[in-house]
Amino acid sequence: MSDHFYRPSEGHRLAHDPFNAIVAPRPIGWIGTRATDGFRNLAPYSFFTALAYTPPLVGFSSNGYKDSVRNAEETGVFTWNLVTRELAERMNATSTTEQVDEFDRAGLAGLDCAEVDAPRVADAPVSFECRTAQVVRLLAADGTPSDNWWCTGEVVGVHIDPALIEDGVYRTELAEPVVRGGGPSAYYELGERFDITRPG
Repeated sequence: MSDHFYRPSEGHRLAHDPFNAIVAPRPIGWIGTRATDGFRNLAPYSFFTALAYTPPLVGFSSNGYKDSVRNAEETGVFTWNLVTRELAERMNATSTTEQVDEFDRAGLAGLDCAEVDAPRVADAPVSFECRTAQVVRLLAADGTPSDNWWCTGEVVGVHIDPALIEDGVYRTELAEPVVRGGGPSAYYELGERFDITRPG
Protein backbone atom coordinates (compact mmCIF):
# COMPACT_ATOMS: atom_id res chain seq x y z
CA MET A 1 0.00 0.00 0.00
CA SER A 2 1.33 3.40 -0.97
CA ASP A 3 0.78 6.32 1.37
CA HIS A 4 1.43 10.03 1.39
CA PHE A 5 4.62 10.24 3.46
CA TYR A 6 6.37 13.46 4.31
CA ARG A 7 8.90 14.80 6.75
CA PRO A 8 7.45 17.92 8.39
CA SER A 9 10.84 19.62 8.21
CA GLU A 10 10.69 19.31 4.40
CA GLY A 11 7.05 20.41 3.90
CA HIS A 12 3.82 18.46 3.48
CA ARG A 13 3.28 19.03 -0.28
CA LEU A 14 -0.46 19.56 0.23
CA ALA A 15 -2.73 22.59 -0.08
CA HIS A 16 -2.92 22.91 3.72
CA ASP A 17 -0.90 21.40 6.56
CA PRO A 18 -2.80 18.19 7.55
CA PHE A 19 -1.28 17.84 11.05
CA ASN A 20 -4.01 19.56 13.01
CA ALA A 21 -6.73 18.07 10.78
CA ILE A 22 -5.54 14.54 11.57
CA VAL A 23 -5.62 15.11 15.33
CA ALA A 24 -9.38 15.58 15.36
CA PRO A 25 -11.72 16.63 16.59
CA ARG A 26 -10.03 19.22 18.75
CA PRO A 27 -12.09 21.05 21.38
CA ILE A 28 -11.77 24.81 21.28
CA GLY A 29 -10.00 26.52 24.14
CA TRP A 30 -12.00 29.75 24.40
CA ILE A 31 -9.83 31.44 26.99
CA GLY A 32 -10.90 34.45 29.04
CA THR A 33 -8.27 36.52 30.86
CA ARG A 34 -7.78 39.94 32.36
CA ALA A 35 -4.52 41.89 32.05
CA THR A 36 -2.87 43.33 35.13
CA ASP A 37 -4.36 46.71 34.17
CA GLY A 38 -7.87 45.19 34.10
CA PHE A 39 -8.23 45.00 30.29
CA ARG A 40 -10.29 41.96 29.23
CA ASN A 41 -9.11 39.43 26.66
CA LEU A 42 -10.97 36.53 25.04
CA ALA A 43 -9.36 34.27 22.44
CA PRO A 44 -9.95 30.83 20.89
CA TYR A 45 -7.17 28.23 20.82
CA SER A 46 -7.47 25.07 18.73
CA PHE A 47 -4.85 23.22 20.76
CA PHE A 48 -6.74 22.62 24.01
CA THR A 49 -7.62 19.60 26.10
CA ALA A 50 -8.46 18.15 29.50
CA LEU A 51 -5.40 16.58 31.13
CA ALA A 52 -6.25 14.98 34.47
CA TYR A 53 -9.04 14.24 36.95
CA THR A 54 -7.20 14.87 40.23
CA PRO A 55 -6.49 17.67 40.37
CA PRO A 56 -8.71 18.59 37.41
CA LEU A 57 -6.34 20.10 34.86
CA VAL A 58 -6.86 21.64 31.43
CA GLY A 59 -4.36 23.21 29.08
CA PHE A 60 -3.98 25.21 25.90
CA SER A 61 -1.07 25.84 23.58
CA SER A 62 -0.36 29.22 22.01
CA ASN A 63 1.68 29.87 18.88
CA GLY A 64 3.62 32.81 20.28
CA TYR A 65 3.58 34.39 23.72
CA LYS A 66 0.21 36.03 23.20
CA ASP A 67 -2.03 38.01 25.53
CA SER A 68 -3.86 34.96 26.89
CA VAL A 69 -0.64 33.29 28.00
CA ARG A 70 0.86 36.50 29.33
CA ASN A 71 -2.27 37.37 31.29
CA ALA A 72 -2.65 33.83 32.66
CA GLU A 73 0.96 33.82 33.79
CA GLU A 74 0.99 37.34 35.25
CA THR A 75 -2.40 37.13 37.04
CA GLY A 76 -2.36 33.42 37.79
CA VAL A 77 -5.89 32.76 36.48
CA PHE A 78 -7.98 32.23 33.34
CA THR A 79 -11.34 30.81 32.26
CA TRP A 80 -12.30 28.26 29.65
CA ASN A 81 -15.68 28.68 27.95
CA LEU A 82 -17.56 26.07 25.92
CA VAL A 83 -18.22 27.02 22.30
CA THR A 84 -21.60 25.91 20.97
CA ARG A 85 -22.95 26.15 17.42
CA GLU A 86 -24.95 29.20 18.49
CA LEU A 87 -21.75 30.90 19.69
CA ALA A 88 -19.46 29.82 16.83
CA GLU A 89 -19.56 33.04 14.81
CA ARG A 90 -19.00 35.19 17.89
CA MET A 91 -16.14 32.91 18.93
CA ASN A 92 -14.60 33.44 15.50
CA ALA A 93 -14.89 37.21 15.95
CA THR A 94 -12.68 36.95 19.04
CA SER A 95 -9.77 35.51 17.07
CA THR A 96 -8.57 38.99 16.13
CA THR A 97 -5.02 40.13 16.85
CA GLU A 98 -6.18 43.73 17.32
CA GLN A 99 -5.73 45.24 20.77
CA VAL A 100 -9.44 45.40 21.58
CA ASP A 101 -11.78 44.05 24.22
CA GLU A 102 -12.93 40.92 22.37
CA PHE A 103 -16.06 40.62 24.51
CA ASP A 104 -17.20 44.01 23.21
CA ARG A 105 -16.01 43.33 19.66
CA ALA A 106 -18.02 40.09 19.44
CA GLY A 107 -21.09 41.42 21.27
CA LEU A 108 -20.61 39.08 24.21
CA ALA A 109 -21.52 39.78 27.82
CA GLY A 110 -18.92 38.90 30.39
CA LEU A 111 -19.52 37.63 33.92
CA ASP A 112 -17.34 37.69 37.00
CA CYS A 113 -16.21 34.41 38.46
CA ALA A 114 -16.72 33.00 41.93
CA GLU A 115 -13.12 31.87 42.57
CA VAL A 116 -10.84 33.74 40.16
CA ASP A 117 -10.49 37.28 38.83
CA ALA A 118 -10.98 36.51 35.15
CA PRO A 119 -14.00 37.07 32.90
CA ARG A 120 -16.19 34.27 31.61
CA VAL A 121 -18.65 34.27 28.69
CA ALA A 122 -22.20 34.81 29.94
CA ASP A 123 -23.81 32.84 27.09
CA ALA A 124 -21.47 29.83 27.33
CA PRO A 125 -23.41 26.90 28.84
CA VAL A 126 -20.25 25.67 30.57
CA SER A 127 -17.30 27.62 31.95
CA PHE A 128 -14.26 26.55 33.96
CA GLU A 129 -12.56 28.87 36.42
CA CYS A 130 -8.85 28.03 36.40
CA ARG A 131 -5.78 28.84 38.44
CA THR A 132 -2.65 28.82 36.31
CA ALA A 133 -0.48 25.85 37.23
CA GLN A 134 2.31 25.95 34.63
CA VAL A 135 3.41 28.02 31.65
CA VAL A 136 6.01 26.12 29.68
CA ARG A 137 7.90 27.04 26.53
CA LEU A 138 7.73 23.95 24.32
CA LEU A 139 10.94 22.45 22.97
CA ALA A 140 11.78 20.59 19.77
CA ALA A 141 13.18 17.05 20.04
CA ASP A 142 16.74 18.42 19.96
CA GLY A 143 16.00 20.77 22.86
CA THR A 144 15.67 23.89 20.73
CA PRO A 145 13.06 26.29 22.21
CA SER A 146 10.05 26.82 19.97
CA ASP A 147 7.77 29.85 19.87
CA ASN A 148 4.94 27.76 21.32
CA TRP A 149 3.74 28.09 24.90
CA TRP A 150 1.78 25.53 26.90
CA CYS A 151 -0.45 26.87 29.68
CA THR A 152 -1.95 24.47 32.22
CA GLY A 153 -4.65 25.44 34.68
CA GLU A 154 -6.26 23.72 37.65
CA VAL A 155 -10.05 23.93 37.46
CA VAL A 156 -11.28 25.44 40.74
CA GLY A 157 -14.83 26.32 39.70
CA VAL A 158 -17.29 24.87 37.17
CA HIS A 159 -20.45 26.53 35.83
CA ILE A 160 -22.96 24.26 34.01
CA ASP A 161 -26.36 25.10 32.53
CA PRO A 162 -28.76 22.73 34.37
CA ALA A 163 -30.45 21.94 31.04
CA LEU A 164 -27.35 19.89 30.13
CA ILE A 165 -27.72 17.57 33.12
CA GLU A 166 -30.12 14.60 32.98
CA ASP A 167 -30.48 12.17 35.89
CA GLY A 168 -27.27 13.50 37.38
CA VAL A 169 -25.25 12.96 34.18
CA TYR A 170 -23.81 15.75 32.03
CA ARG A 171 -25.00 15.11 28.47
CA THR A 172 -22.24 16.24 26.14
CA GLU A 173 -24.40 16.18 23.01
CA LEU A 174 -27.07 18.46 24.46
CA ALA A 175 -24.61 21.37 24.52
CA GLU A 176 -23.96 20.99 20.76
CA PRO A 177 -20.23 21.68 21.24
CA VAL A 178 -18.24 22.90 18.26
CA VAL A 179 -14.84 21.39 17.55
CA ARG A 180 -12.02 22.45 15.24
CA GLY A 181 -11.25 20.54 12.08
CA GLY A 182 -8.55 20.96 9.46
CA GLY A 183 -7.94 23.62 6.88
CA PRO A 184 -8.24 27.34 7.41
CA SER A 185 -11.95 27.43 8.31
CA ALA A 186 -13.35 23.97 9.14
CA TYR A 187 -15.42 23.46 12.29
CA TYR A 188 -17.71 20.58 13.21
CA GLU A 189 -20.61 19.90 15.51
CA LEU A 190 -20.50 16.83 17.71
CA GLY A 191 -21.46 13.72 15.74
CA GLU A 192 -23.79 10.83 16.54
CA ARG A 193 -23.48 9.25 19.98
CA PHE A 194 -22.76 5.58 20.60
CA ASP A 195 -21.92 3.76 23.84
CA ILE A 196 -19.26 1.14 24.61
CA THR A 197 -18.97 -0.45 28.04
CA ARG A 198 -15.45 -0.82 29.41
CA PRO A 199 -14.34 -4.36 30.22
CA GLY A 200 -14.08 -5.52 33.85
